[in-house]
Amino acid sequence: MWRAPGMPLLVAMTVLAFSGYAALLPVAPLWAVQGGAGSVGAGLVNGVLMLFTVLTQLVVPTALRRLGWAPVLVAGMLLLGLPSAALGLSDGLLPVLVISAVRGLGFGVVTVTGSAIVAELVEPERRGAAIGAYGLAIAGPQVLLLSAGPWVVEQLGYGLVFALGVLPALGVVPAVLLSRRLEHVPEATERAPYLRLLRPMALLLAVTLAGGALITFMAQMSSSAALSTVALLLLTVAAAVARWRVGALADRFGPRPFLWPLVLLTGAGMAVVAWAVRDPQATAVVALLLGAALVGTSYGGLQNLTLVLSFRAVSRPHYGSASAVWNIGFDAGTGLGAVVVGMVAAGSSFTTAMLVAAGVSLLTLPLALLRRGPGEG
Repeated sequence: MWRAPGMPLLVAMTVLAFSGYAALLPVAPLWAVQGGAGSVGAGLVNGVLMLFTVLTQLVVPTALRRLGWAPVLVAGMLLLGLPSAALGLSDGLLPVLVISAVRGLGFGVVTVTGSAIVAELVEPERRGAAIGAYGLAIAGPQVLLLSAGPWVVEQLGYGLVFALGVLPALGVVPAVLLSRRLEHVPEATERAPYLRLLRPMALLLAVTLAGGALITFMAQMSSSAALSTVALLLLTVAAAVARWRVGALADRFGPRPFLWPLVLLTGAGMAVVAWAVRDPQATAVVALLLGAALVGTSYGGLQNLTLVLSFRAVSRPHYGSASAVWNIGFDAGTGLGAVVVGMVAAGSSFTTAMLVAAGVSLLTLPLALLRRGPGEG
């Protein structure tokens, strides 16, 4: 799978893009907090990032049809990477939010194009494994950089993390080379079957709401920076392994048997985290780590399965639209996890906020239990 034509270029582009994304995801909110923002302001940092990501994702399929792959891919990598260099100029909430908005434009491009490219490069019979490989390229940087962000800030300062945020700009080279393999993609002649994509999007939105909440607020709701680092490391490692390995299982057995257990796992994991952070001065270490690992497993597994479902629901000319809808679910969930959980925590506690996220996940259980829907194999 790693040697399939075009996959090495996709992996290189993806690693650079998500290195910059992952490095700043937990650190940009901390930077705003240092500038005087509260939990609501900190939540808005990633919330604005995801808002502009989602708005961009809505137009990426059209941009690809009208402009072609190369200009769109290059613009995405530059918009995600270059603004990160300006973060060090001010820790005020407004400048941080503006930079987050611009980076969101780039991230919207990178996410939609990346998952659509997977579907273009690999035949349907091996797509679950290909999505797993692509997911590992995404998760690898998150394991190394997302979990270590708070520790790096504490030990070495913010400057190094801001420099890592510029890495996506280096992805212009593999992006241009990869685009030469994609100009043959057929254009759609009819409207994409969006209704078929709502089920996987809803399942994904719920689990990414939970994951986004943990990523954004782990450093604030834990009583130790070292514990936050280990918990985020467990979450990202579990997500990486689950997203990678579940792909082969989906190719063999189909996605459906694994959906409802992973939804239940999300709810259970968030409930355990809620119990672990009930005392702000003394986090329950084992419970926090267990909860992070449980949510990480469902977070990664459902990413793979819902993307497989999305591509099964459409024909080849609509892969870009399926990728856009899937990514909207992913990033809307991440953004809501930052904003809604931040508001709930500000009005009550992080324990209550984690339980709300658990409840949102369990609301999607009926969707996970549905039998095969239109277009699903």
